[in-house]
Amino acid sequence: MTAEPVNPVDAIAAALSRLRGRRQHQHPLGMHERGPHEHGPHGMRPHGGRAPWGLEGGMRHGAPAVVRMVEALAQASEPLSVSGLAEAIGVDQPRASRLVQQGVDRGWVRREADPDDARRTRIALTDEGARLFRGVRGERREALGRALAAFTDEESAELARLLTKLADNWG
Repeated sequence: MTAEPVNPVDAIAAALSRLRGRRQHQHPLGMHERGPHEHGPHGMRPHGGRAPWGLEGGMRHGAPAVVRMVEALAQASEPLSVSGLAEAIGVDQPRASRLVQQGVDRGWVRREADPDDARRTRIALTDEGARLFRGVRGERREALGRALAAFTDEESAELARLLTKLADNWG
């Protein structure tokens, strides 16, 4: 039985997502992660001044972390605990709790009792959160496709292979 060929765009997107979730909370040179009001060099926002993936209107503060949270929940086989979510997206537990609250406030995630231990809470994606994930994934695929247009098929496949290898061996 032969494995189905992997689309380089899908493989690159998956590897980048895995790498984003494994970032350390502090830069190796001691610089901290950007604060909620810092959008890049000289206070400029990426993506030409618009929020990425259509997340305007109150989403811009912490948008990358919220997107990582939604992605992690969409890709999980079952709802995650807050600590499991924190690990999946590469943040500490207090930050994950704040992200969950933002997601609940926006209708993207819900808290539910753990069926094995009613004292614990699990976090699940809502239908609206699943729609957000599909939109983010589609926009990311389009952006990667445009970026890879300058690559040959062989270069795209090699980049996918190398990024996957990096993600497999990170940390």
